[in-house]
Amino acid sequence: MAETHESFDHRPVMLDEIVAAFDAVPAGWVIDATLGGAGHATALLEAYPHLCVLGIDQDPDALTVARERLAPFGDRARTVQARFDSIAAVIESHLADQPVVGALFDLGVSSPQFDRAERGFSYRFDAPLDMRMDPSRALSAMTVVNEYDEKDLARVLREFGDERFAGRIARAVIAARPVETTTQLAEITRDAIPAPARRTGGHPAKRTFQAIRIEVNNELGVLPVALEAAIDSLIPSGRLVVLSYHSGEDRIVKQVMREAESGGCTCPTNLPCVCGAQSMVRLVRRGGTTPGAPERESNPRAESARLRIAERS
Repeated sequence: MAETHESFDHRPVMLDEIVAAFDAVPAGWVIDATLGGAGHATALLEAYPHLCVLGIDQDPDALTVARERLAPFGDRARTVQARFDSIAAVIESHLADQPVVGALFDLGVSSPQFDRAERGFSYRFDAPLDMRMDPSRALSAMTVVNEYDEKDLARVLREFGDERFAGRIARAVIAARPVETTTQLAEITRDAIPAPARRTGGHPAKRTFQAIRIEVNNELGVLPVALEAAIDSLIPSGRLVVLSYHSGEDRIVKQVMREAESGGCTCPTNLPCVCGAQSMVRLVRRGGTTPGAPERESNPRAESARLRIAERS
């Protein structure tokens, strides 16, 4: 247990900004849809005595640590093992008629998950290919890497990793099968990318690992469902706060928030609305917020983070 607790000991990204985002919400429950090690949740509970937190996570290791950290807050903190697209059912089952005044999403994979070699998320460690946030689910990186055909594998790399050498990497992976470890996959990916392109943009396998992880966990597929359910659950003046880390995530967050802001209005933008659409949220700040330079320098995970906030109308 001590080892697991230590592995989840890290400062959450944009912690101060996220705590500040909930400053004006009324008393009630905040849904932490990506609880992780409960860093954000703990900070919110410490800062705001009028708030309670219901934490959701599909990772049993994270929940073990989170429950220990949240225990001192007693009835103000609850946890549930679930994927965040189940947020509506979780709220119905665990909060009954309690007011939901906030929802927080810290997307992607937490640093502790990357740092635990046996989870197979990182090219920095030699481990079996896995990448499942919920270890009970069937699809793993081993399946994607060894069973997808060339077309599908290249699609995953291109769509979820913005990998311009997706075709070359997919062909190289198929030629090298069976591929069983993270080290093997990282080396195959590196060798498939032209030498000049390897010299910039970080580790050559970064985009490939990101893409396969997103495919394994269906991260972009379940995100709009979860965000829309979160907005629906909020009472007036409640806030949706989302941290994203790459363009695909942020694009979905922006689209969902803008759709909720317009109420789905189909009228021409230069004319008054006559379709009866009603705005569900207002955007607290357009364009989102990024971490300051000190945080980007001290925490590599914060480098690509973007924070967006919407308030329920």
